[in-house]
Amino acid sequence: MPFTIGKIILPIVKGCQKDTKMEMPTPNAAVLNKKSHIVRRLSKVLPRESVISEEHETRAYECDALTAYRCSPMIAVLPENTQQVSDILRICHEEGVPVVPRGSGTSLAGGAMPTADCVILGVAKLNDVLETDYDNRLIRVQSGRTNLSVSDAVEENGFFYAPDPSSQLACAIAGNIAMNSGGAHCLKYGVTTNNLMGVTMVMMDGEVVEIGGSHLDSAGLDLLGLICGSEGQLGVVTEATLRILHKPVGARPILIAFDENEVAGACVADIIKAGVLPVAMEFMDRLCIETSENFAKAGYPNAEALLIIEVEGSELEIEEQLTKIISIAEKHNPVELRQSNSPEESAKIWLGRKSAFGAIGQISDYMCLDGTIPVSELPFVLRRIGEISKQYGLRVGNVFHAGDGNMHPLILFDANKSGDLELCEKMGAEILRLCVEVGGCLTGEHGVGVEKRDLMFDQYSHADIEAQLNIKDVFDPKWLLNGAKVFPLIATEDRRAA
Repeated sequence: MPFTIGKIILPIVKGCQKDTKMEMPTPNAAVLNKKSHIVRRLSKVLPRESVISEEHETRAYECDALTAYRCSPMIAVLPENTQQVSDILRICHEEGVPVVPRGSGTSLAGGAMPTADCVILGVAKLNDVLETDYDNRLIRVQSGRTNLSVSDAVEENGFFYAPDPSSQLACAIAGNIAMNSGGAHCLKYGVTTNNLMGVTMVMMDGEVVEIGGSHLDSAGLDLLGLICGSEGQLGVVTEATLRILHKPVGARPILIAFDENEVAGACVADIIKAGVLPVAMEFMDRLCIETSENFAKAGYPNAEALLIIEVEGSELEIEEQLTKIISIAEKHNPVELRQSNSPEESAKIWLGRKSAFGAIGQISDYMCLDGTIPVSELPFVLRRIGEISKQYGLRVGNVFHAGDGNMHPLILFDANKSGDLELCEKMGAEILRLCVEVGGCLTGEHGVGVEKRDLMFDQYSHADIEAQLNIKDVFDPKWLLNGAKVFPLIATEDRRAA
Protein backbone atom coordinates (compact mmCIF):
# COMPACT_ATOMS: atom_id res chain seq x y z
CA MET A 1 0.00 0.00 0.00
CA PRO A 2 1.33 3.50 -0.76
CA PHE A 3 1.81 6.13 1.90
CA THR A 4 -0.13 9.35 1.34
CA ILE A 5 0.82 12.81 2.59
CA GLY A 6 -1.56 15.47 1.39
CA LYS A 7 -1.85 14.87 -2.34
CA ILE A 8 1.66 13.44 -2.70
CA ILE A 9 1.77 9.65 -2.81
CA LEU A 10 5.01 7.76 -2.39
CA PRO A 11 5.86 4.14 -1.58
CA ILE A 12 6.33 2.85 1.94
CA VAL A 13 9.98 1.93 2.45
CA LYS A 14 10.74 -0.49 5.24
CA GLY A 15 13.77 -0.13 7.45
CA CYS A 16 15.90 2.95 7.98
CA GLN A 17 16.73 3.75 4.41
CA LYS A 18 15.47 2.89 1.02
CA ASP A 19 17.40 0.82 -1.50
CA THR A 20 19.07 3.66 -3.42
CA LYS A 21 22.21 5.76 -2.95
CA MET A 22 20.75 7.37 0.18
CA GLU A 23 23.09 6.61 3.07
CA MET A 24 22.62 7.19 6.78
CA PRO A 25 25.04 6.54 9.65
CA THR A 26 25.01 3.08 11.22
CA PRO A 27 22.99 3.22 14.46
CA ASN A 28 25.10 3.19 17.62
CA ALA A 29 24.49 -0.18 19.30
CA ALA A 30 25.62 1.13 22.68
CA VAL A 31 22.94 3.83 22.56
CA LEU A 32 20.24 1.38 21.45
CA ASN A 33 21.14 -0.99 24.29
CA LYS A 34 20.44 1.64 26.94
CA LYS A 35 17.11 2.79 25.52
CA SER A 36 15.19 1.85 28.69
CA HIS A 37 17.64 3.79 30.84
CA ILE A 38 17.32 6.87 28.62
CA VAL A 39 13.50 6.64 28.67
CA ARG A 40 13.59 6.56 32.48
CA ARG A 41 15.82 9.62 32.65
CA LEU A 42 13.67 11.57 30.19
CA SER A 43 10.51 10.59 32.06
CA LYS A 44 11.87 12.26 35.19
CA VAL A 45 11.97 15.67 33.49
CA LEU A 46 8.88 15.35 31.27
CA PRO A 47 5.28 14.26 31.72
CA ARG A 48 5.05 10.55 30.85
CA GLU A 49 2.78 11.26 27.85
CA SER A 50 5.50 13.50 26.41
CA VAL A 51 7.97 10.61 26.13
CA ILE A 52 7.12 8.32 23.20
CA SER A 53 9.10 5.10 22.99
CA GLU A 54 6.82 2.31 21.74
CA GLU A 55 7.64 1.33 18.17
CA HIS A 56 4.08 1.66 16.88
CA GLU A 57 3.99 5.23 18.24
CA THR A 58 7.44 6.40 17.15
CA ARG A 59 6.52 5.43 13.59
CA ALA A 60 4.57 8.68 13.38
CA TYR A 61 7.95 10.45 13.33
CA GLU A 62 9.71 8.20 10.80
CA CYS A 63 9.87 10.88 8.10
CA ASP A 64 8.96 14.43 7.21
CA ALA A 65 7.51 15.57 3.87
CA LEU A 66 10.37 13.82 2.02
CA THR A 67 8.49 10.56 2.36
CA ALA A 68 10.70 8.44 0.12
CA TYR A 69 13.06 7.83 3.05
CA ARG A 70 11.99 6.81 6.52
CA CYS A 71 13.23 5.39 9.79
CA SER A 72 11.53 5.24 13.18
CA PRO A 73 13.49 7.05 15.90
CA MET A 74 14.46 5.33 19.12
CA ILE A 75 12.44 7.85 21.16
CA ALA A 76 10.38 11.00 20.48
CA VAL A 77 9.84 13.72 23.08
CA LEU A 78 7.41 16.64 23.13
CA PRO A 79 8.53 19.35 25.59
CA GLU A 80 6.35 22.32 26.51
CA ASN A 81 8.92 24.96 27.49
CA THR A 82 12.55 25.99 27.27
CA GLN A 83 13.50 24.37 30.59
CA GLN A 84 12.24 20.99 29.44
CA VAL A 85 14.18 21.32 26.19
CA SER A 86 17.28 22.14 28.22
CA ASP A 87 16.77 19.07 30.42
CA ILE A 88 16.28 16.81 27.38
CA LEU A 89 19.42 18.03 25.64
CA ARG A 90 21.51 17.82 28.82
CA ILE A 91 20.48 14.18 29.31
CA CYS A 92 21.13 13.27 25.66
CA HIS A 93 24.49 15.04 25.80
CA GLU A 94 25.49 13.10 28.89
CA GLU A 95 24.36 9.79 27.37
CA GLY A 96 25.83 10.47 23.90
CA VAL A 97 22.43 10.22 22.18
CA PRO A 98 21.90 11.90 18.78
CA VAL A 99 19.04 14.43 18.68
CA VAL A 100 16.99 15.45 15.63
CA PRO A 101 14.91 18.62 16.17
CA ARG A 102 11.48 18.63 14.50
CA GLY A 103 9.02 21.45 13.85
CA SER A 104 5.84 20.42 12.06
CA GLY A 105 7.50 17.83 9.81
CA THR A 106 6.83 19.73 6.58
CA SER A 107 10.46 19.72 5.39
CA LEU A 108 10.79 18.69 1.75
CA ALA A 109 14.51 17.99 2.13
CA GLY A 110 14.48 15.38 4.91
CA GLY A 111 15.67 17.87 7.54
CA ALA A 112 13.78 16.02 10.31
CA MET A 113 14.48 12.48 9.10
CA PRO A 114 15.50 10.36 12.13
CA THR A 115 18.17 7.75 12.67
CA ALA A 116 17.32 4.55 14.56
CA ASP A 117 19.39 5.60 17.59
CA CYS A 118 18.15 9.18 17.90
CA VAL A 119 15.73 11.15 20.01
CA ILE A 120 13.30 13.24 17.98
CA LEU A 121 12.75 16.54 19.80
CA GLY A 122 9.42 17.91 18.60
CA VAL A 123 8.45 21.48 19.43
CA ALA A 124 4.74 21.19 18.56
CA LYS A 125 3.65 21.92 22.15
CA LEU A 126 5.68 25.14 22.29
CA ASN A 127 2.97 27.20 20.60
CA ASP A 128 2.20 30.22 22.78
CA VAL A 129 2.42 33.94 22.01
CA LEU A 130 4.67 35.35 24.74
CA GLU A 131 4.66 39.07 23.95
CA THR A 132 3.23 41.49 21.42
CA ASP A 133 4.71 44.99 21.11
CA TYR A 134 2.95 47.05 18.44
CA ASP A 135 4.93 50.23 19.20
CA ASN A 136 8.16 48.46 18.33
CA ARG A 137 6.51 46.19 15.74
CA LEU A 138 7.49 42.83 17.16
CA ILE A 139 5.97 39.63 18.45
CA ARG A 140 7.68 36.99 20.60
CA VAL A 141 6.42 33.44 20.20
CA GLN A 142 7.37 29.92 21.12
CA SER A 143 8.96 28.20 18.15
CA GLY A 144 6.32 25.51 17.66
CA ARG A 145 3.70 28.10 16.69
CA THR A 146 2.63 27.82 13.07
CA ASN A 147 3.60 30.49 10.56
CA LEU A 148 0.07 31.59 9.65
CA SER A 149 -1.04 31.76 13.28
CA VAL A 150 1.56 34.47 13.91
CA SER A 151 -0.22 36.77 11.46
CA ASP A 152 -3.57 35.65 12.88
CA ALA A 153 -2.45 36.83 16.33
CA VAL A 154 -1.85 40.43 15.16
CA GLU A 155 -4.29 40.79 12.26
CA GLU A 156 -7.02 42.52 14.28
CA ASN A 157 -4.59 45.31 15.06
CA GLY A 158 -3.64 45.83 11.42
CA PHE A 159 -0.34 43.94 11.37
CA PHE A 160 1.04 40.81 9.70
CA TYR A 161 4.14 38.58 9.62
CA ALA A 162 5.63 38.74 6.13
CA PRO A 163 7.30 35.37 5.33
CA ASP A 164 4.59 33.15 3.83
CA PRO A 165 5.82 29.70 2.71
CA SER A 166 3.26 27.58 0.87
CA SER A 167 2.96 25.33 3.92
CA GLN A 168 2.26 28.29 6.23
CA LEU A 169 -0.93 26.74 7.55
CA ALA A 170 1.10 23.87 9.04
CA CYS A 171 4.80 24.75 9.17
CA ALA A 172 6.32 25.89 12.46
CA ILE A 173 8.42 28.97 13.13
CA ALA A 174 11.17 26.59 14.34
CA GLY A 175 11.36 25.00 10.90
CA ASN A 176 11.15 28.40 9.18
CA ILE A 177 14.21 29.51 11.15
CA ALA A 178 16.03 26.24 10.53
CA MET A 179 15.58 26.48 6.75
CA ASN A 180 15.37 30.30 6.37
CA SER A 181 11.97 29.94 4.71
CA GLY A 182 10.61 32.48 2.26
CA GLY A 183 7.38 32.50 0.29
CA ALA A 184 5.59 34.36 -2.47
CA HIS A 185 5.92 37.76 -0.77
CA CYS A 186 9.62 37.50 0.11
CA LEU A 187 10.56 39.52 -3.00
CA LYS A 188 9.61 42.73 -1.20
CA TYR A 189 9.75 41.78 2.46
CA GLY A 190 12.63 39.31 2.57
CA VAL A 191 12.84 35.78 3.90
CA THR A 192 12.92 34.62 7.53
CA THR A 193 16.38 36.02 8.27
CA ASN A 194 15.17 39.52 7.29
CA ASN A 195 12.25 39.27 9.72
CA LEU A 196 13.92 37.49 12.64
CA MET A 197 15.08 39.75 15.48
CA GLY A 198 16.11 37.33 18.21
CA VAL A 199 15.94 33.78 19.50
CA THR A 200 16.13 31.81 22.71
CA MET A 201 18.20 28.75 21.87
CA VAL A 202 19.26 25.71 23.84
CA MET A 203 22.73 24.32 23.16
CA MET A 204 23.35 20.57 22.96
CA ASP A 205 24.74 20.52 26.51
CA GLY A 206 21.57 22.17 27.85
CA GLU A 207 22.86 25.73 28.13
CA VAL A 208 20.21 28.35 27.29
CA VAL A 209 21.42 31.35 25.29
CA GLU A 210 19.75 34.55 24.07
CA ILE A 211 20.78 35.82 20.63
CA GLY A 212 19.57 39.11 19.17
CA GLY A 213 16.62 40.79 20.83
CA SER A 214 13.94 43.42 20.41
CA HIS A 215 15.70 45.37 17.65
CA LEU A 216 17.33 44.52 14.34
CA ASP A 217 21.11 44.42 13.91
CA SER A 218 22.22 43.83 17.48
CA ALA A 219 25.81 44.72 18.31
CA GLY A 220 28.62 42.20 17.99
CA LEU A 221 28.96 39.16 15.78
CA ASP A 222 25.94 38.32 13.62
CA LEU A 223 25.22 35.04 15.40
CA LEU A 224 21.53 35.38 14.55
CA GLY A 225 22.39 35.22 10.85
CA LEU A 226 24.40 32.09 11.59
CA ILE A 227 21.53 30.38 13.43
CA CYS A 228 18.90 31.18 10.79
CA GLY A 229 19.31 28.54 8.09
CA SER A 230 21.52 26.22 10.18
CA GLU A 231 18.98 23.35 9.90
CA GLY A 232 18.93 22.43 13.58
CA GLN A 233 22.66 21.68 13.71
CA LEU A 234 23.78 24.38 16.15
CA GLY A 235 21.04 24.40 18.78
CA VAL A 236 17.29 24.09 19.35
CA VAL A 237 15.36 27.36 19.07
CA THR A 238 12.53 27.50 21.60
CA GLU A 239 11.44 31.15 21.32
CA ALA A 240 11.65 33.71 18.52
CA THR A 241 11.23 37.46 18.35
CA LEU A 242 9.78 38.34 14.95
CA ARG A 243 9.28 41.59 13.09
CA ILE A 244 5.64 42.42 12.28
CA LEU A 245 4.53 44.99 9.74
CA HIS A 246 1.55 47.24 9.13
CA LYS A 247 -0.83 45.70 6.60
CA PRO A 248 -0.64 47.57 3.29
CA VAL A 249 -3.41 50.01 2.34
CA GLY A 250 -4.22 47.94 -0.72
CA ALA A 251 -2.85 45.28 -3.08
CA ARG A 252 -3.65 44.21 -6.62
CA PRO A 253 -2.39 41.33 -8.76
CA ILE A 254 -2.02 41.23 -12.52
CA LEU A 255 -1.93 38.11 -14.67
CA ILE A 256 0.30 38.07 -17.76
CA ALA A 257 0.36 35.09 -20.17
CA PHE A 258 3.05 34.27 -22.74
CA ASP A 259 3.53 31.74 -25.51
CA GLU A 260 7.06 30.75 -24.40
CA ASN A 261 8.65 30.04 -21.01
CA GLU A 262 11.84 31.84 -21.99
CA VAL A 263 9.90 34.98 -22.94
CA ALA A 264 8.18 35.02 -19.54
CA GLY A 265 11.59 34.60 -17.89
CA ALA A 266 12.97 37.50 -19.91
CA CYS A 267 10.03 39.65 -18.83
CA VAL A 268 10.78 38.92 -15.18
CA ALA A 269 14.43 39.88 -15.67
CA ASP A 270 13.45 43.15 -17.35
CA ILE A 271 11.02 44.10 -14.57
CA ILE A 272 13.68 43.57 -11.90
CA LYS A 273 16.28 45.36 -14.06
CA ALA A 274 13.96 48.38 -14.31
CA GLY A 275 13.99 48.75 -10.51
CA VAL A 276 10.34 47.85 -10.03
CA LEU A 277 9.81 45.91 -6.79
CA PRO A 278 6.47 44.08 -6.71
CA VAL A 279 5.44 42.38 -3.51
CA ALA A 280 5.26 39.04 -5.38
CA MET A 281 6.10 37.68 -8.82
CA GLU A 282 5.14 34.04 -9.49
CA PHE A 283 5.71 31.86 -12.56
CA MET A 284 3.72 28.87 -13.85
CA ASP A 285 4.33 26.83 -17.02
CA ARG A 286 1.76 25.07 -19.23
CA LEU A 287 1.71 21.83 -17.24
CA CYS A 288 1.03 23.70 -14.00
CA ILE A 289 -1.43 26.10 -15.65
CA GLU A 290 -3.56 23.31 -17.13
CA THR A 291 -3.37 21.06 -14.07
CA SER A 292 -4.24 23.90 -11.68
CA GLU A 293 -7.07 25.05 -13.94
CA ASN A 294 -8.59 21.58 -14.05
CA PHE A 295 -8.31 21.40 -10.27
CA ALA A 296 -9.23 24.92 -9.10
CA LYS A 297 -11.20 26.41 -12.03
CA ALA A 298 -9.42 29.75 -11.68
CA GLY A 299 -10.15 30.85 -15.24
CA TYR A 300 -6.54 30.78 -16.42
CA PRO A 301 -5.82 31.40 -20.12
CA ASN A 302 -4.49 28.86 -22.62
CA ALA A 303 -0.77 29.73 -22.59
CA GLU A 304 2.71 28.29 -22.30
CA ALA A 305 3.67 30.45 -19.32
CA LEU A 306 1.96 32.67 -16.79
CA LEU A 307 3.21 35.41 -14.48
CA ILE A 308 1.23 36.56 -11.46
CA ILE A 309 2.60 39.89 -10.27
CA GLU A 310 1.20 41.68 -7.22
CA VAL A 311 1.88 45.25 -6.15
CA GLU A 312 0.69 47.07 -3.07
CA GLY A 313 0.37 50.51 -1.53
CA SER A 314 -2.04 53.39 -1.99
CA GLU A 315 -4.22 53.44 -5.10
CA LEU A 316 -1.85 55.96 -6.69
CA GLU A 317 1.19 53.80 -5.92
CA ILE A 318 -0.53 50.69 -7.27
CA GLU A 319 -1.44 52.42 -10.53
CA GLU A 320 2.07 53.78 -10.97
CA GLN A 321 3.71 50.37 -10.44
CA LEU A 322 1.26 48.51 -12.67
CA THR A 323 1.73 51.05 -15.46
CA LYS A 324 5.48 50.38 -15.43
CA ILE A 325 5.01 46.61 -15.31
CA ILE A 326 2.47 46.60 -18.15
CA SER A 327 4.76 48.78 -20.28
CA ILE A 328 7.63 46.31 -19.83
CA ALA A 329 5.41 43.25 -20.36
CA GLU A 330 3.94 44.59 -23.60
CA LYS A 331 7.41 44.66 -25.16
CA HIS A 332 7.39 40.85 -24.82
CA ASN A 333 4.09 40.43 -26.71
CA PRO A 334 1.95 38.72 -24.04
CA VAL A 335 -0.96 36.62 -25.26
CA GLU A 336 -3.12 37.97 -22.44
CA LEU A 337 -2.83 40.65 -19.77
CA ARG A 338 -5.49 40.71 -17.06
CA GLN A 339 -5.75 43.18 -14.18
CA SER A 340 -7.82 42.51 -11.09
CA ASN A 341 -10.66 44.93 -10.49
CA SER A 342 -12.04 43.49 -7.26
CA PRO A 343 -11.04 41.36 -4.24
CA GLU A 344 -12.94 38.47 -5.83
CA GLU A 345 -10.92 38.72 -9.04
CA SER A 346 -7.69 38.95 -7.03
CA ALA A 347 -8.58 35.78 -5.14
CA LYS A 348 -9.32 34.05 -8.44
CA ILE A 349 -5.95 35.02 -9.91
CA TRP A 350 -4.13 33.60 -6.88
CA LEU A 351 -6.36 30.53 -6.56
CA GLY A 352 -4.63 28.46 -9.23
CA ARG A 353 -1.13 29.33 -8.03
CA LYS A 354 -1.94 28.41 -4.46
CA SER A 355 -3.50 25.16 -5.66
CA ALA A 356 -0.62 24.16 -7.93
CA PHE A 357 1.21 21.69 -5.70
CA GLY A 358 -1.96 19.90 -4.65
CA ALA A 359 -3.21 19.85 -8.24
CA ILE A 360 0.00 18.22 -9.51
CA GLY A 361 -0.26 15.71 -6.68
CA GLN A 362 -3.65 14.68 -8.05
CA ILE A 363 -2.11 13.45 -11.31
CA SER A 364 1.33 12.13 -10.36
CA ASP A 365 3.99 11.51 -7.75
CA TYR A 366 6.54 14.32 -7.88
CA MET A 367 9.76 15.63 -6.41
CA CYS A 368 9.94 19.37 -5.65
CA LEU A 369 13.33 21.09 -5.94
CA ASP A 370 14.26 24.61 -4.86
CA GLY A 371 17.53 25.62 -6.49
CA THR A 372 17.93 29.38 -6.78
CA ILE A 373 19.47 31.33 -9.67
CA PRO A 374 20.20 34.91 -10.74
CA VAL A 375 17.03 36.31 -12.29
CA SER A 376 18.94 37.20 -15.45
CA GLU A 377 19.54 33.47 -16.05
CA LEU A 378 15.84 32.51 -16.01
CA PRO A 379 15.40 32.22 -19.80
CA PHE A 380 18.48 29.98 -20.18
CA VAL A 381 17.69 27.78 -17.17
CA LEU A 382 14.07 27.28 -18.20
CA ARG A 383 15.23 26.20 -21.65
CA ARG A 384 17.81 23.80 -20.18
CA ILE A 385 15.24 22.29 -17.79
CA GLY A 386 13.07 21.55 -20.82
CA GLU A 387 16.01 19.86 -22.54
CA ILE A 388 16.88 17.85 -19.42
CA SER A 389 13.24 16.77 -19.15
CA LYS A 390 13.33 15.36 -22.68
CA GLN A 391 16.68 13.70 -22.01
CA TYR A 392 15.37 11.79 -18.97
CA GLY A 393 11.87 11.20 -20.29
CA LEU A 394 10.23 12.70 -17.17
CA ARG A 395 7.83 15.65 -17.29
CA VAL A 396 8.58 18.81 -15.31
CA GLY A 397 6.12 21.40 -14.04
CA ASN A 398 7.67 24.78 -13.26
CA VAL A 399 5.99 26.89 -10.59
CA PHE A 400 8.19 29.22 -8.58
CA HIS A 401 9.02 32.58 -7.03
CA ALA A 402 10.28 34.28 -10.19
CA GLY A 403 11.22 37.61 -8.65
CA ASP A 404 14.12 36.24 -6.63
CA GLY A 405 14.95 33.27 -8.87
CA ASN A 406 13.84 30.64 -6.36
CA MET A 407 13.01 27.77 -8.73
CA HIS A 408 10.56 25.00 -7.83
CA PRO A 409 10.71 22.43 -10.65
CA LEU A 410 8.27 19.58 -9.97
CA ILE A 411 9.65 16.40 -11.52
CA LEU A 412 6.82 13.93 -12.20
CA PHE A 413 7.48 10.20 -11.83
CA ASP A 414 5.75 6.91 -11.05
CA ALA A 415 6.54 5.68 -7.53
CA ASN A 416 5.24 2.23 -8.43
CA LYS A 417 7.58 1.87 -11.42
CA SER A 418 10.91 0.28 -10.56
CA GLY A 419 13.80 2.69 -11.04
CA ASP A 420 11.63 5.74 -11.68
CA LEU A 421 12.39 7.43 -8.35
CA GLU A 422 16.11 6.85 -8.85
CA LEU A 423 15.85 8.37 -12.33
CA CYS A 424 13.95 11.32 -10.87
CA GLU A 425 16.65 11.87 -8.25
CA LYS A 426 19.39 11.74 -10.89
CA MET A 427 17.52 14.27 -13.01
CA GLY A 428 16.96 16.50 -9.97
CA ALA A 429 20.68 16.47 -9.20
CA GLU A 430 21.43 17.61 -12.76
CA ILE A 431 18.97 20.50 -12.46
CA LEU A 432 20.49 21.58 -9.15
CA ARG A 433 24.00 21.43 -10.62
CA LEU A 434 22.70 23.63 -13.44
CA CYS A 435 21.53 26.18 -10.87
CA VAL A 436 25.01 26.26 -9.30
CA GLU A 437 26.72 26.50 -12.70
CA VAL A 438 24.86 29.71 -13.60
CA GLY A 439 25.84 31.37 -10.34
CA GLY A 440 23.00 30.19 -8.10
CA CYS A 441 22.79 27.76 -5.22
CA LEU A 442 21.35 24.37 -4.28
CA THR A 443 18.54 25.64 -2.08
CA GLY A 444 16.56 28.81 -1.60
CA GLU A 445 14.26 27.89 1.29
CA HIS A 446 13.78 24.11 1.61
CA GLY A 447 17.21 23.49 3.06
CA VAL A 448 19.85 20.88 2.25
CA GLY A 449 18.74 18.15 4.67
CA VAL A 450 19.56 14.72 3.30
CA GLU A 451 18.12 15.45 -0.15
CA LYS A 452 20.94 17.73 -1.35
CA ARG A 453 23.61 16.70 1.16
CA ASP A 454 25.75 14.84 -1.38
CA LEU A 455 25.70 17.78 -3.80
CA MET A 456 27.38 20.18 -1.38
CA PHE A 457 30.79 19.68 -3.02
CA ASP A 458 29.23 20.84 -6.29
CA GLN A 459 28.69 24.24 -4.70
CA TYR A 460 31.47 24.48 -2.12
CA SER A 461 35.17 23.69 -2.11
CA HIS A 462 36.63 21.35 0.50
CA ALA A 463 38.02 24.40 2.30
CA ASP A 464 34.55 26.01 2.35
CA ILE A 465 33.01 22.86 3.81
CA GLU A 466 35.75 22.58 6.42
CA ALA A 467 35.10 26.16 7.54
CA GLN A 468 31.42 25.33 8.05
CA LEU A 469 32.27 22.14 9.92
CA ASN A 470 34.55 24.12 12.23
CA ILE A 471 31.60 26.31 13.21
CA LYS A 472 29.53 23.26 14.12
CA ASP A 473 32.49 21.97 16.16
CA VAL A 474 32.17 25.07 18.37
CA PHE A 475 28.42 24.80 18.92
CA ASP A 476 28.15 21.01 19.07
CA PRO A 477 31.57 19.39 19.72
CA LYS A 478 30.12 15.87 20.00
CA TRP A 479 28.20 16.22 16.74
CA LEU A 480 24.95 14.99 18.29
CA LEU A 481 22.57 17.58 16.81
CA ASN A 482 21.24 16.53 13.40
CA GLY A 483 24.72 15.38 12.46
CA ALA A 484 23.69 13.28 9.43
CA LYS A 485 22.29 16.27 7.53
CA VAL A 486 23.60 19.08 5.31
CA PHE A 487 27.17 17.83 4.80
CA PRO A 488 28.33 14.74 2.87
CA LEU A 489 28.79 11.89 5.34
CA ILE A 490 32.34 11.31 4.11
CA ALA A 491 33.20 14.85 5.22
CA THR A 492 31.79 14.39 8.74
CA GLU A 493 32.60 10.73 9.43
CA ASP A 494 35.59 11.36 11.71
CA ARG A 495 33.80 14.03 13.69
CA ARG A 496 30.68 11.89 14.23
CA ALA A 497 32.78 8.92 15.30
CA ALA A 498 34.93 10.87 17.77
